[in-house]
Amino acid sequence: MTLAPGSRLGPYEIVAPLGAGGMGEVYRARDSRLGREVAVKVLPASFSNDPDRLRRFEQEARAAGILNHPNITAVHDVGTVDAAPYVVTELLEGETLRSRLAGGPLAPRRAIEYSIQIAHGLAAAHEKGIVHRDLKPENLFVTRDGRVKILDFGLAKLTQPEKGGPQTNLPTETAGTEPGIVMGTLGYMSPEQVRGRPADARSDIFSFGAILYEMLSGKRAFHRETAADTMSAILREEPEDLSTTNRQVPPVLDRIIRHCLEKDPEARFHSAHDLAFQLQLPATDEISGAAEPAPALRLRVPALAIVAVVLLIGAALAVLLLRRPRVETVGRPVRFSVPIPPGTTYSPGPVSRGLSISPDGTRLVVEAISNGRRRLFLRPLDSEKFTELEGTLGASAHFWSPDSRFIAFFADGKVKKVPAAGGPAEELCPAFIDWLGTWGRDGTILLSQIPPGEPGIFRVSDRGGAPVRVLGVDPSDPVALLWPQFLPDGRHFLFQALSP
Repeated sequence: MTLAPGSRLGPYEIVAPLGAGGMGEVYRARDSRLGREVAVKVLPASFSNDPDRLRRFEQEARAAGILNHPNITAVHDVGTVDAAPYVVTELLEGETLRSRLAGGPLAPRRAIEYSIQIAHGLAAAHEKGIVHRDLKPENLFVTRDGRVKILDFGLAKLTQPEKGGPQTNLPTETAGTEPGIVMGTLGYMSPEQVRGRPADARSDIFSFGAILYEMLSGKRAFHRETAADTMSAILREEPEDLSTTNRQVPPVLDRIIRHCLEKDPEARFHSAHDLAFQLQLPATDEISGAAEPAPALRLRVPALAIVAVVLLIGAALAVLLLRRPRVETVGRPVRFSVPIPPGTTYSPGPVSRGLSISPDGTRLVVEAISNGRRRLFLRPLDSEKFTELEGTLGASAHFWSPDSRFIAFFADGKVKKVPAAGGPAEELCPAFIDWLGTWGRDGTILLSQIPPGEPGIFRVSDRGGAPVRVLGVDPSDPVALLWPQFLPDGRHFLFQALSP
């Protein structure tokens, strides 16, 4: 069903074609109700009678529609016109990662920036029980502002138990996909997908490893002359050592990729959250050394950051020494055990404390998984009863307000807060990554963030608003400013500067 400019699908006016693939045709369109441009994917009428193709199209809309994350394409609407179903998504300006890689491998710092975003998007999907199963450069879109979006959940699988019989692995053919093979795209499928076995989150992690390898080397990890040879390579061979293709790649990245590409799913990263954590921390230090910026630039900014830390630590120690009482007392340690909430699994986020006591010492918050999703549970220290805090699905990296009235946390690409006494959660601001924050007595919240082009420490009001950068470095400088922590005076803070 080819649509001409000016034709309509319900409230959507077709503006121009954007492309076509095995799962349908994509058009730029205008939503007459909201006055915005959108992307409309239409399953051709000639294919709408194919039950399998129709099922996969509907599955894409259903899977993507329940996801709300800045690194996953947003689905606005679904509908049917002349027996042809369509799905409406946000309109993206930029290019696919495949187009970006046409110019050769990416710099390690850029590759890691993209990879962290992809890992966060996968983690959000996996937490909702959704596995992509067809992750590849064609399904990753880089917007003009540097944000990476995961596209096309046409092969996505809801991993929660289904009422029907077991799902079969049916053949598929999409652009860049070998025909007549099990679900996925040849060259990026995991060994278990090649064998026709069920795919879970670890299959996406294998595909992720193949993509990261290609971003850094400019070569496909398992590409061979024939489909049979490629499948054999996925099952039995290791990709060429990265040091032979790109000398700037630090060993830590090679180790992460090898861990992703383990043939046995049990030997891979068990979650995208764990993967993102490994990319954010060890890689930050070693990757920054690979770029080899000019010596003056390398010394100037890290020196300022380190001097700032030293001065702040010195000031804090001076205050403590001046205020220290003449007669020192020795505190008595208190040891006690805390059972996790019944029916849950203790599961702190990648950079989270996992468990914390309120500043007034009266309550306890635990991050635990219930029904497949991480949530926050609170209990008074003088009670054994936990209460789930409302609106905390997917919560990670929580921290308290100084008056112990609220708990802030990261979820769905946002910073939120929830009353400790109970009540709905409230969104405060967008968050690029889940890092621990700190909450000052004047209502200021500080966060470490690494948005494209402007890494640093940002502040936002505890009433919400747009984050404002208060401390940063030049984007070309290999320094990461992490983990701000307010000092007791509530006006100064410490932070960690990671540099070569």
